[in-house]
This record gives sequence, structure tokens and C-alpha cells, in this order.
Amino acid sequence: MAKTYTHWVCQNCGRTSPREMGRCPGCGEWNTMVEVVDESSAPATGFSAIPGSEPRRLAEIETEGLDRLPLPLAEFARVLGGGVVPGSLILVGGDPGIGKSTLLLQTAGLMAEAAGQPVLYVSGEESARQIRMRADRLSIRNDNLFVVTETNLEAILRHAGQVQPLATIVDSIQTVTSEELTAAAGSISQVRQAASRFQWWAKAEGVAVFLVGHVTKGGAIAGPKVLEHIVDTVLYLEGDRFHTYRLLRSVKNRFGATSEVGVFEMQERGMVEVPNPSEVFLAERMVNAPGSAIAVTMEGTRPLLIEVQALASHSSFGHPRRTANGVDFNRLLLITAVLARRVGLRLYDQDVFANVIGGLQVGEPAADLAVAVAIASSIRDRPVAADLAMIGEVGLSGEVRAVGQTAARLKEAARLGFQRCLLPKSLRRGQEPLPEGIEPIPVRSVVEAVEKALMT
Repeated sequence: MAKTYTHWVCQNCGRTSPREMGRCPGCGEWNTMVEVVDESSAPATGFSAIPGSEPRRLAEIETEGLDRLPLPLAEFARVLGGGVVPGSLILVGGDPGIGKSTLLLQTAGLMAEAAGQPVLYVSGEESARQIRMRADRLSIRNDNLFVVTETNLEAILRHAGQVQPLATIVDSIQTVTSEELTAAAGSISQVRQAASRFQWWAKAEGVAVFLVGHVTKGGAIAGPKVLEHIVDTVLYLEGDRFHTYRLLRSVKNRFGATSEVGVFEMQERGMVEVPNPSEVFLAERMVNAPGSAIAVTMEGTRPLLIEVQALASHSSFGHPRRTANGVDFNRLLLITAVLARRVGLRLYDQDVFANVIGGLQVGEPAADLAVAVAIASSIRDRPVAADLAMIGEVGLSGEVRAVGQTAARLKEAARLGFQRCLLPKSLRRGQEPLPEGIEPIPVRSVVEAVEKALMT
């Protein structure tokens, strides 16, 4: 008879404990430890070793047939590093209703059409008829796209063995259960077992596997982090439910750059690529309006121009408020403190609001200078020149610090018609050649940047 033992695993960080604890000793979160029951008689993996696992010399390993699979969605291919690597395990997470299933169903249809080979779409949450209804709305009609509704892990692998697909999409990994475990669907042991089996099968068969993962209330993929350690690539589909734009962001990629971003727009016919997001985000900009500044940020290898808006108004309370939308709240507090102490702006009785247009979340310090200038512009009620962009990190001493990839940022700003750009003075001593067509305005401090940006 199989013996069972119980332990507790944190849903946030994956820390295990032999006893129940109210607070996780690993991440410090409360009420995240859940009970997991394992059977000692069950095999540890449930599958054999990967074929061809004998040690070989590096020079003897063949690389033919490992070219990336073409992906007609250019924005998706950009995030993955140029295409889909055969045998890779890709995890796609995001908030409910953000468009994960829509994006992956589109991807399945386009891959099946482009390659002329079967692609398997496995759903554990929707029926085949519901998937067909979405496919009709997205105008997906392809004889090489196979759909199955199944939650049993062993049955999914049998179906995949019969179809011999080019790629397999599992929506979602939290619904998959294995016969080898008695735990409920969505538990840590089931999710870990399913991900490990899909990893083994993907490497053994050379099939790319996409896993859809739900997220917790904290924004992390439920599973917990152990699921992100198993897969090769982790992608997050981000966006504001009040905006139509979606950002597909890479946070882990063994075959490409991390922090790469693809931009989509959610429409009736599905996810539509936005090849030039800077123009879209600046399309409704009101020039010569106080409190508006343009920042040049980098999302992975892509430069993006975003509009940062700030508004300062007299506070009706004893403690003025600081509200950040799209900007890190702690960065906003830092910038307002620098403006008050180093620049001499009167902010102690002013509510300060900062907003990034388009529902974007900007965490790069290179946008600090634009936020500072936008706040100063609102306080002084003087507009920033319409042809001026800004690059730079703000330090606690009021200095403007250098950031990377300045040439790429300036090239993008010049392409969009900006003629001048505020940037850190330290870049003048660097070896990085600056592009033509845009005038660099070097500044050493925030005081200097504010005076030059608000010149009439």
C-alpha cells in the first residue's frame, strides 16, 4: 500500500515546510502555505530518460534541424527572439480576460497555415464548440489546426502522439491533472508534475509547447515560481482593461533577450500587431500643454517614445497626495523630493499626479527626467517645447545620470520628428556615436534641465 506524507508549499515563492505555518519563511507572505500530499510509491518522474542523453563531445553535436520555426506574428516572434525554437517550453501568463487564449489561438492558426503541418490546441476550460466560435470570429479556418478538450495529462500526450504536431498549446496548465497523483487540479504538485512531463515530451519529440498560466492576485503566475524555473521562456501579457493595447513582455528567455516587448491592439478580429507603437502613443498628444513631456524609454531592444503627463494642484488636506499611474510610486516620491530640495519647487502643499499615456507601465529610470520636467512644467504653468524629447536618470543629489543605448533612443526620436533631446552631459565623454538629425542638449543637473526645457 502506498504511503503518503504531507508537507506545505508556499504558493508565492515555492518554499516547502514540514509543518503548517501562517507566514512563509522564504518570502514573508501570510497565508500562502498550502498542504500538499505526496505518495511515496508513485514514481518520481513517471517517464523515462530523454533519448540520446549519453555524454558526447560538444563538437560532435549536430545543430541541423534546430532552426527556429517561423511565426507570422512579427511582434510575437520579436519577443521570442526571432521565432519558436523546436522543443522549447513557453509559459504565457496574464490577468483573466487580457487575451491569452485569443493570442495563442491566433498563433496556432497562423503556424499551422504557414508551415502546412498540424498544430494541436488543448483546452481544459472551454468546449470544442466554444473554441470554434472564437475561431470563426477570428477568421481562423485551417485543416491543420486540431482542437481537443482534455484535462488528463496522459490522454493529452496520447493525443499529441497521434497528431504529431509541430506545436502544442495547453490552455491552461492549472487544469491539467496526472493519474499518478491524487492531488486536486491546480495544486502545486499537479502543476509541477504536468510541467515536468510536458518539458520531457517537448525535448524528446522536438515539439514546441505553449502553456497558459493563470496569475495570482499579486500578479505572479500561479504554480508557484517553480513553474517558471521549469520552462524555457516566460511571457506576460499585460494591459489595462480600460485600454485596447496589450504588451507581451518576456521576463525569461533561454533563446533570446529578456525584457523584450511586443505591442498588440485588441480588436474584434483579435490581436492586431502595432509595428510602430511610438506613433500610436503620441497620436493624441496636445502640444504646448503645461505638464506634458516626452520620454524615450527602452523596452528590451526596442526604443519607445511615451508621453508623461503631470498635474500639480493645491492640496485641500494636511498631507498632499502623490498619485502615480504607469510610473513606479517610489520613483515619483524620489523625484518630487529632488524637485523640492534641489530645484526649490514648492510642493509641500501640492497634490502631484503623474500619468503615462496609453496604459503603459514604465519602470526604467531613463524616464525620470521627463517626469521631473513634466511636474516642473505644471507647477510653473509653462509648456515644454513640442520638438523636445528627454533621456536621463535623476539622482538624489539632483544630478542627471547616463543611461544605456542612447544612440538607438535618439534615432527613434529623430525618426518621429523630434529635433532636440535633453540628455546627460556625461555622454559627451563617451565613445558612443550619436545619430544625425537631432540636436543633443547635454545637462548636468535637474535644475539645468528644467531651465532649458521651459525656456520660452
